[in-house]
Amino acid sequence: VQLQASGGGLVQAGGSLRLSCVASGSIGTMNVMGWYRQAPGSERELVAGIMSAAVPKYADSVKGRFIISRDRANNAVYLQMNGLKPEDTAVYTCAARRNRIVTSEFGRARHMDYWGKGTQVTVSS
Repeated sequence: VQLQASGGGLVQAGGSLRLSCVASGSIGTMNVMGWYRQAPGSERELVAGIMSAAVPKYADSVKGRFIISRDRANNAVYLQMNGLKPEDTAVYTCAARRNRIVTSEFGRARHMDYWGKGTQVTVSS
């Protein structure tokens, strides 16, 4: 299984970026997909997650600015990032899990089965 992410880059504060991630290989359908980020000196954190038959989950810091969506048939997940702030600067990584998980655990990184390589997002002030 491979997760291929793209769409990172350098943008000015207030700008937008769209991240894409496609899972490939003999994987069946991924029921949980998400984006995580890690800034230098910080812990990895969930940015946004999407799960079949569940409401998408967002970090409080990105609510109202970021939108996660997916193309289930193609095992792809997207992250539309609007109103970017310098504090959004981080390496963004997509992850996937084949089976659904209880809502209370949804979004926790330890439950994700597959991880892609990160893509750098840098927001200048």
